[in-house]
Amino acid sequence: MPLPKGDYVSDVWKDGIFANKVVFCTGGAGTICSAQVRAMVHLGANACIVGRNVEKTENMATDIATARKDAKVIGIGNVDVRNVESIQAAVHKTIEELGGIDYVIAGAAGNFLAPINQLSPNAFKSVMDIDVLGSYNTLKATLPSLAISAKRTKTESSPSPLGGRIIFVSATLHYTGTPLQAHVGVAKAGVDALSNSVAIEFGPRGITSNVIAPGPIAGTEGMERLSRKEDAAAGKKQIPLGRWGTVREIADATVYLFSEAAGYVNGTTLVVDGGSWRTQSTNPSSGFLYPDFLVGDDVVSGVKGTKKAKL
Repeated sequence: MPLPKGDYVSDVWKDGIFANKVVFCTGGAGTICSAQVRAMVHLGANACIVGRNVEKTENMATDIATARKDAKVIGIGNVDVRNVESIQAAVHKTIEELGGIDYVIAGAAGNFLAPINQLSPNAFKSVMDIDVLGSYNTLKATLPSLAISAKRTKTESSPSPLGGRIIFVSATLHYTGTPLQAHVGVAKAGVDALSNSVAIEFGPRGITSNVIAPGPIAGTEGMERLSRKEDAAAGKKQIPLGRWGTVREIADATVYLFSEAAGYVNGTTLVVDGGSWRTQSTNPSSGFLYPDFLVGDDVVSGVKGTKKAKL
């Protein structure tokens, strides 16, 4: 059964603005990325989502396709963003079945809670490989298609191409530093730097590169795995707007950056977090209070996303 439109995209956007366009998304079966793609599909695009889990990815693609009659959405599982050949094969299939790629969402990511003294080199490397190397591999595999789209969609009446755009999904953890998230903070800082380099090097070819940095978003795997339910109320109080965000608000930001309205937006980060990064520094919404938890060398407990390996 199709989701209500209001769950994943606002009414302010005009139907059909992405007609005949194609979006390619890594991590597309995730809560946030699937909402981003669903919004694009509702507004006219066709799509390919890729992920590790075959069944989950294929089922999500089928579900996203219900957002618009006659939408084409393919799901490709068993894709490892850490392997560039794996991504290249998915890109080739997308072009073969959908005709090209106009927009890319690099959304594959890994996360868990762990203080540095309980974080093994392998665990650190795993997050770096998924987030940074995975984003780079996604970029490398899709750049030729983005360049073609940028050239094809540029018109005399519109100085900015209506394609050839990439969004990297990042975070705000590294802005101030966040306890238990050193590995992810370092990885997301790398993702941000990559996006900035793409904007500089490929802007002259009409390609834009931007970052969306979500804050605490309700109903996502991240909030379920990385926070404790009993700490939710206290966490919301630390957010200036006093609430968690919604996947629709991330999807709306995506629609904006891919739309004609953002044709001159390049090399920037759009933070969608209710202002929470300005108050997050040493009081994460996970509820592990600073500095007591760290100086006691306690083991992270009460959440699904943990790593216990010690140096």
